[in-house]
Amino acid sequence: MSEPTTTTTRPQPVLETAEPTRARAWLDAVRGLMLRDLRVLRRELPAFLTRTVMQPLLFVFVFAFLFPRIGQGVGGGGGEEFATILVPGLVAVAVIFQGIIAVALPLSTEFGGTKEIEDRIMAPVPVSTVAIEKILFGALQSVAAGVLVLPMVAAIPATPVALEVTSLPLLLAVVVLSALLSGALGLALGTYVSPRQIGLMFSVVVLPLTFLGAVYYPWTALEAVPWLQWLVLLNPLVYVSEGLRAAITPSISTMAPVVVLLALAASTGLLTLVGLRGFVRRTVG
Repeated sequence: MSEPTTTTTRPQPVLETAEPTRARAWLDAVRGLMLRDLRVLRRELPAFLTRTVMQPLLFVFVFAFLFPRIGQGVGGGGGEEFATILVPGLVAVAVIFQGIIAVALPLSTEFGGTKEIEDRIMAPVPVSTVAIEKILFGALQSVAAGVLVLPMVAAIPATPVALEVTSLPLLLAVVVLSALLSGALGLALGTYVSPRQIGLMFSVVVLPLTFLGAVYYPWTALEAVPWLQWLVLLNPLVYVSEGLRAAITPSISTMAPVVVLLALAASTGLLTLVGLRGFVRRTVG
């Protein structure tokens, strides 16, 4: 009588799904592009530091240090109140303009003379991935600019600056959304402004953003000019300035934080879509 035979079934290897593999490849491509940009930034570190600190340093030195020392009043309030108003605004300028400089200016060069963008879009990823990496890298530089500028502009004023973190989650949310907004704004400008119009861009876009961006005054102070108070709501820098004031200067009356966060998220989404569309149009037609 023969013994019963037993059949051993080997476990079949679990095949990876396509989605995790595709996501891993996407992340690897973004990481590779960012490492390449970081190497370039390391070589240009002195230029990065200079363009980051020069403008805020001059503004805070003149308006918050020199003017109080010589008895020159600035703004409607006292010198101490103006210094507290000014510091978050200057950090907001550093964050936004770092994204413009880090993304828009290189893009105009790559699309214009060097044609370096052609090497990047040869990567085995969708063209939109290259654009998203530029937004993320611009956001990374914007965060670095804000971290670098804040202690400097807070220490220089001749009068005390009343800084206090009222809500760490609010501060982190404002910083992240503002950094992404700056990268998206840089992508949109870099894809729609031709290299010959870069100088015009600073005159038509950058200066109005600065002077009408609630940098040197809180948005609530514009109640005396109602039509302007509503018009400047089209300026994304307003929400960055107001968000930082709400997070680190509780003594200053600001826009409601919920409104700031919603506006930052909406502006970031809109500018990202505009920038992606312009990038794809410029690269693949």
